[in-house]
Amino acid sequence: MPITKQAKKKQRRDRKITKKNVSQKRSVREAVKNMRKKPTAKNLRAAYTILDKATKLKTIHKNKASRLKSRLSKLIKKSK
Repeated sequence: MPITKQAKKKQRRDRKITKKNVSQKRSVREAVKNMRKKPTAKNLRAAYTILDKATKLKTIHKNKASRLKSRLSKLIKKSK
């Protein structure tokens, strides 16, 4: 339990940030899952957008985003 006023503020802030991060990660997972099920150019574009936003907000690491993008783009090449 936070005692000081500052600790209470930090706890409020942490809850808010955690909520944002969880929803961002969920959208990343769903975009990747959709792309793996149906590898189309439209799904690839959507996944790229979501991955770039998550990277910009520092929810996921930039190397993880680029690794996922690379793997997803390989799926497009295979399906052709």
